[in-house]
Amino acid sequence: MGSLHRIALGLGFSMVLASAAHAEEWQVAKDEDGIKVSLSEVAGSKYKAYRGVTVIKANIAKLRALQEDVAGACAWIHECKLQKVLKVEGDKAWTYSQFNTPWPVTPRDSVLQITTVQGADGTLTRNLEEQPKYIPEEKGFVRVSQVEGFWKFVPKGAGETEVTYQVHTEPGGSVPSWLANKFVVDAPFNTLKALKARAEQ
Repeated sequence: MGSLHRIALGLGFSMVLASAAHAEEWQVAKDEDGIKVSLSEVAGSKYKAYRGVTVIKANIAKLRALQEDVAGACAWIHECKLQKVLKVEGDKAWTYSQFNTPWPVTPRDSVLQITTVQGADGTLTRNLEEQPKYIPEEKGFVRVSQVEGFWKFVPKGAGETEVTYQVHTEPGGSVPSWLANKFVVDAPFNTLKALKARAEQ
């Protein structure tokens, strides 16, 4: 392996570690219905990162199918109003989403690049990264400026899967602290609860 290749690999790994280190200590904020939501301060941000974890009685193939039905997934993603696929290229997909917000906060929209990684151990990770300039902004919406996170699916045997949903968002524009604090708990909890209900039907 050439030294440049080794350096590139090292830098890539360092970036993954640095990204994971953005979140500091995790504190449990809600633990109900088999879903545990934890929050963490993020250096340089006034918005907390959230992480939701649950075990769903469904295999990874079923959960992946529910996620890849992008328009249908809007039914179980917290406050999702509309969602569609913009482009698929290999293991990457670009999606556009619109979200409801309570008055008087302007509704948000988001363009995510989703990179799917299949692990040799059967795990599946879907990395989420906001691409705010990928398409022009829509009138009547504030574009989310940053999303960094992932979905991770780990097979647990007996047809069960441990699901982790971890995200840090910079919502763009002005968001009242009460709404931001509510969102970081409600988003992972309600999303995982609705996904669980749908997957276990």
